[in-house]
Amino acid sequence: MGRGDAGGERDGRRPVRIAAGPAVAAALAVALALPAAGPASAQGEGAKGSPIKLQLNRLEPAGDACRTYVLVDNSRGGALKSLKVDLFAFDTEGVAQKRVAVELGPLADKKTSVKIFDFAGIACPKIGRVLLNDVLSCEGGEASREGCLERTETESKASVPFDR
Repeated sequence: MGRGDAGGERDGRRPVRIAAGPAVAAALAVALALPAAGPASAQGEGAKGSPIKLQLNRLEPAGDACRTYVLVDNSRGGALKSLKVDLFAFDTEGVAQKRVAVELGPLADKKTSVKIFDFAGIACPKIGRVLLNDVLSCEGGEASREGCLERTETESKASVPFDR
Protein backbone atom coordinates (compact mmCIF):
# COMPACT_ATOMS: atom_id res chain seq x y z
CA MET A 1 0.00 0.00 0.00
CA GLY A 2 1.22 3.45 -0.78
CA ARG A 3 1.34 6.37 1.54
CA GLY A 4 -2.12 7.63 2.43
CA ASP A 5 -3.76 4.25 1.78
CA ALA A 6 -3.21 2.67 5.17
CA GLY A 7 -5.65 3.30 7.97
CA GLY A 8 -7.36 6.26 6.28
CA GLU A 9 -4.23 8.39 6.31
CA ARG A 10 -3.60 10.93 3.56
CA ASP A 11 -0.35 12.70 3.05
CA GLY A 12 0.84 11.47 6.42
CA ARG A 13 -2.16 12.97 8.25
CA ARG A 14 -4.66 10.99 10.24
CA PRO A 15 -8.40 11.63 9.89
CA VAL A 16 -9.90 13.76 12.60
CA ARG A 17 -12.92 12.43 14.43
CA ILE A 18 -15.24 14.86 16.18
CA ALA A 19 -17.57 13.77 18.94
CA ALA A 20 -21.00 15.31 18.51
CA GLY A 21 -23.99 15.47 20.78
CA PRO A 22 -27.57 14.53 19.82
CA ALA A 23 -28.41 18.06 18.59
CA VAL A 24 -25.54 18.07 16.09
CA ALA A 25 -26.43 14.55 14.95
CA ALA A 26 -30.06 15.59 14.41
CA ALA A 27 -29.00 18.69 12.44
CA LEU A 28 -26.70 16.57 10.30
CA ALA A 29 -29.49 14.07 9.64
CA VAL A 30 -31.81 16.90 8.50
CA ALA A 31 -29.10 18.41 6.29
CA LEU A 32 -28.45 15.05 4.65
CA ALA A 33 -32.17 14.50 4.07
CA LEU A 34 -32.74 17.88 2.37
CA PRO A 35 -31.16 17.04 -0.99
CA ALA A 36 -33.32 13.92 -1.16
CA ALA A 37 -36.45 16.02 -0.51
CA GLY A 38 -35.85 18.03 -3.70
CA PRO A 39 -36.38 15.17 -6.16
CA ALA A 40 -39.22 13.74 -4.06
CA SER A 41 -41.00 17.10 -4.23
CA ALA A 42 -40.47 17.25 -7.96
CA GLN A 43 -41.93 13.77 -8.28
CA GLY A 44 -44.91 14.82 -6.19
CA GLU A 45 -45.46 17.78 -8.48
CA GLY A 46 -45.14 15.50 -11.50
CA ALA A 47 -47.77 13.21 -10.01
CA LYS A 48 -50.12 16.18 -9.79
CA GLY A 49 -49.45 16.81 -13.47
CA SER A 50 -48.95 19.82 -15.65
CA PRO A 51 -51.76 22.37 -15.69
CA ILE A 52 -54.51 22.30 -18.28
CA LYS A 53 -55.34 25.94 -18.88
CA LEU A 54 -58.81 26.84 -20.12
CA GLN A 55 -59.26 30.39 -21.33
CA LEU A 56 -62.69 31.80 -22.12
CA ASN A 57 -61.41 33.64 -25.15
CA ARG A 58 -64.47 35.04 -26.92
CA LEU A 59 -68.25 35.19 -26.85
CA GLU A 60 -70.22 36.09 -30.00
CA PRO A 61 -73.90 36.03 -30.98
CA ALA A 62 -75.01 33.05 -33.08
CA GLY A 63 -78.76 33.34 -33.64
CA ASP A 64 -80.49 32.70 -30.29
CA ALA A 65 -77.28 31.22 -28.85
CA CYS A 66 -74.01 32.56 -27.56
CA ARG A 67 -71.07 31.06 -29.44
CA THR A 68 -68.20 30.40 -27.04
CA TYR A 69 -64.52 30.08 -27.92
CA VAL A 70 -62.33 28.30 -25.36
CA LEU A 71 -58.56 28.19 -25.73
CA VAL A 72 -57.28 24.87 -24.33
CA ASP A 73 -53.61 25.11 -23.39
CA ASN A 74 -52.09 21.66 -22.93
CA SER A 75 -48.63 22.88 -23.92
CA ARG A 76 -46.97 21.30 -20.88
CA GLY A 77 -48.98 18.10 -20.63
CA GLY A 78 -49.40 14.72 -22.26
CA ALA A 79 -52.06 13.76 -24.77
CA LEU A 80 -55.63 13.20 -23.60
CA LYS A 81 -58.24 11.20 -25.54
CA SER A 82 -61.07 12.98 -23.76
CA LEU A 83 -61.60 16.02 -21.55
CA LYS A 84 -65.30 16.55 -21.00
CA VAL A 85 -66.30 19.49 -18.82
CA ASP A 86 -69.53 20.64 -17.19
CA LEU A 87 -70.08 24.40 -17.65
CA PHE A 88 -72.73 26.79 -16.34
CA ALA A 89 -73.60 30.21 -17.76
CA PHE A 90 -74.89 32.66 -15.14
CA ASP A 91 -76.83 35.78 -16.05
CA THR A 92 -75.74 39.28 -15.08
CA GLU A 93 -77.70 38.92 -11.81
CA GLY A 94 -75.72 35.79 -10.86
CA VAL A 95 -78.53 33.32 -11.54
CA ALA A 96 -77.65 30.03 -13.28
CA GLN A 97 -79.21 30.04 -16.77
CA LYS A 98 -77.67 27.35 -18.96
CA ARG A 99 -75.72 24.19 -18.40
CA VAL A 100 -73.70 22.47 -21.09
CA ALA A 101 -71.39 19.45 -21.20
CA VAL A 102 -68.55 20.10 -23.65
CA GLU A 103 -66.00 17.65 -25.03
CA LEU A 104 -62.72 19.58 -25.29
CA GLY A 105 -60.67 16.55 -26.33
CA PRO A 106 -58.85 15.01 -27.85
CA LEU A 107 -55.90 17.09 -26.71
CA ALA A 108 -52.59 16.52 -28.45
CA ASP A 109 -49.36 16.20 -26.48
CA LYS A 110 -47.89 19.64 -25.68
CA LYS A 111 -50.41 21.47 -27.92
CA THR A 112 -52.79 24.41 -27.61
CA SER A 113 -56.10 24.39 -29.46
CA VAL A 114 -59.40 26.29 -29.69
CA LYS A 115 -62.76 24.62 -29.11
CA ILE A 116 -66.04 26.25 -30.14
CA PHE A 117 -69.49 25.49 -28.75
CA ASP A 118 -72.79 27.28 -28.15
CA PHE A 119 -74.75 28.14 -25.05
CA ALA A 120 -78.12 27.64 -26.74
CA GLY A 121 -81.06 29.85 -25.82
CA ILE A 122 -79.10 32.65 -24.14
CA ALA A 123 -77.80 35.84 -25.73
CA CYS A 124 -74.20 36.77 -25.03
CA PRO A 125 -75.03 40.12 -23.35
CA LYS A 126 -77.12 38.21 -20.80
CA ILE A 127 -74.14 36.09 -19.69
CA GLY A 128 -72.45 37.57 -16.64
CA ARG A 129 -70.18 34.67 -15.70
CA VAL A 130 -69.16 31.17 -16.82
CA LEU A 131 -68.35 28.48 -14.26
CA LEU A 132 -66.33 25.31 -14.74
CA ASN A 133 -68.59 23.20 -12.53
CA ASP A 134 -66.80 19.88 -12.93
CA VAL A 135 -64.71 17.62 -15.14
CA LEU A 136 -67.03 14.83 -16.28
CA SER A 137 -64.36 12.67 -17.90
CA CYS A 138 -60.65 12.76 -18.51
CA GLU A 139 -58.97 9.91 -20.35
CA GLY A 140 -55.43 9.35 -21.54
CA GLY A 141 -52.17 8.26 -20.01
CA GLU A 142 -52.55 8.13 -16.25
CA ALA A 143 -55.25 10.82 -16.23
CA SER A 144 -58.22 10.64 -13.90
CA ARG A 145 -61.31 12.83 -13.66
CA GLU A 146 -60.29 14.09 -10.21
CA GLY A 147 -56.69 14.68 -11.27
CA CYS A 148 -57.75 16.65 -14.33
CA LEU A 149 -60.12 18.79 -12.27
CA GLU A 150 -57.29 19.58 -9.85
CA ARG A 151 -54.93 20.44 -12.74
CA THR A 152 -57.40 22.66 -14.60
CA GLU A 153 -56.91 26.42 -14.39
CA THR A 154 -59.35 28.99 -15.79
CA GLU A 155 -59.01 32.55 -17.04
CA SER A 156 -60.94 34.90 -19.29
CA LYS A 157 -60.17 37.30 -22.11
CA ALA A 158 -63.89 37.68 -22.79
CA SER A 159 -66.09 40.34 -21.22
CA VAL A 160 -67.16 37.94 -18.43
CA PRO A 161 -65.24 36.02 -15.75
CA PHE A 162 -64.52 32.29 -16.12
CA ASP A 163 -64.23 30.63 -12.71
CA ARG A 164 -63.81 27.15 -11.33
